Amino acid sequence: VVSTQSTGHYKVCKGKKGRVYNVTKRAEGVILNKRVKGRSLAKKINLRVEHIRQSKCRDDFLKRVKENEAVKKEAKASGVYESTRRAPVNPSSTHTQKK
Repeated sequence: VVSTQSTGHYKVCKGKKGRVYNVTKRAEGVILNKRVKGRSLAKKINLRVEHIRQSKCRDDFLKRVKENEAVKKEAKASGVYESTRRAPVNPSSTHTQKK
């Protein structure tokens, strides 16, 4: 019987987003949500820094904020209202499918 945690974290944490709660010289403590029988449990695991990368999900938001600020500034200078809301994507054009 092994007294330490065996491998298998890749099933839980590969591709997941988590919050860093502890930083050491070579590793970071991360809080992940693990699905267990329909529930979400917060699990604390330590991962080496080589296996962690920064999430890029916020980059699009920050880019959109910068573009919106530029549009607002331009609209204020010209005195014309410009909407900065995201519009839903229209459905694709119709076409006939050959059998």
